[in-house]
Amino acid sequence: MKSRKTEGGFGRAWVIGDGGWGTALALLLDKNGVQTTLWSAFPEHAEEMRRAGENLRFLPGVPLPSTLRITADPMGAGAQADLVVTAVPTQHLRGVLRRFEDAFAGGTPVVSATKGIEIETFKTPLQVIAEVLGARPLCVLTGPSHAEEVARGKPASVVAASSDLDYAQGVQRAFSGPTFRVYTNPDPLGAEYGGALKNVIAIAAGIGDGLELGDNAKSALLVRGMVEIARFACARGARPETFFGLAGVGDLATTCFSRHSRNRAVGEALGRGRKLSDVLGATRTVAEGVYTTQALFGPEADLGDLAMPIAAQVHGVLFRGKDPREAVLELMTRAPAGEMDGIVEARA
Repeated sequence: MKSRKTEGGFGRAWVIGDGGWGTALALLLDKNGVQTTLWSAFPEHAEEMRRAGENLRFLPGVPLPSTLRITADPMGAGAQADLVVTAVPTQHLRGVLRRFEDAFAGGTPVVSATKGIEIETFKTPLQVIAEVLGARPLCVLTGPSHAEEVARGKPASVVAASSDLDYAQGVQRAFSGPTFRVYTNPDPLGAEYGGALKNVIAIAAGIGDGLELGDNAKSALLVRGMVEIARFACARGARPETFFGLAGVGDLATTCFSRHSRNRAVGEALGRGRKLSDVLGATRTVAEGVYTTQALFGPEADLGDLAMPIAAQVHGVLFRGKDPREAVLELMTRAPAGEMDGIVEARA
């Protein structure tokens, strides 16, 4: 097999996380000629994938090529990888990375494919990676990209966001192909906040679906939700233009409308009267928006006077037992306001 070492700068990749997204990214790299290892935290699942030739739990029906190595052993990773991709749920990221602290060489670059915020620290995945693994080139790969579609070769476009343009371009080359287009973006912080906070709005969109509120309500929710996301992120140093792109409105739209969206599905179940504990207990996959909402209104977030009314109502429904219809009524009867209030102040 031809190595991509001379073309994209990476010859061997190590993908941490055996969920649908981690598997889809491993398939992309393998298809592009990068020698790729997919790591699972669970030896029995690694063995199942090798035996079945597919990821029956998280990506059924998609064959895994014989060239893709699958393992549950973190040892030897540093000797084999010149690119690391993390694709594990945010709340488990720190614990998983600690298993690799001594495995990867100090300069091995990392791509984060995780969308969320750590509850205890309010850190983004890239911040957690830097804290655990130390200084190294970092990039976030994010955008509207459900694993179920990407793995089956349906067209998708994402961004590789990094403060290091050369590294972002290397990631761009490593992942790009006929059905997967990657753009570079210089705002990793904004890209991460967009990827995390859109899941909160997707829960709200799902609640609206469950209540059968209609298309007008959903469109308004997406637009106002994007304002909240941009307001929050720009107040913390993100670039406003990021939220007009794939990491912003693009990812938000897909997550709020798609049948593949776990966060939208959680919201829909809540809108139909189910309890959160029952909804979460019935699925193997992680709805990151639930934990991001918890982090957003936790002690480390420090929202201050920043207005996030939709997110606040989602928090009330998820964690305070608020009736979804009451939450909708409170949003609709808030004091009159200008459409762009808070955006200029956040950019200042």
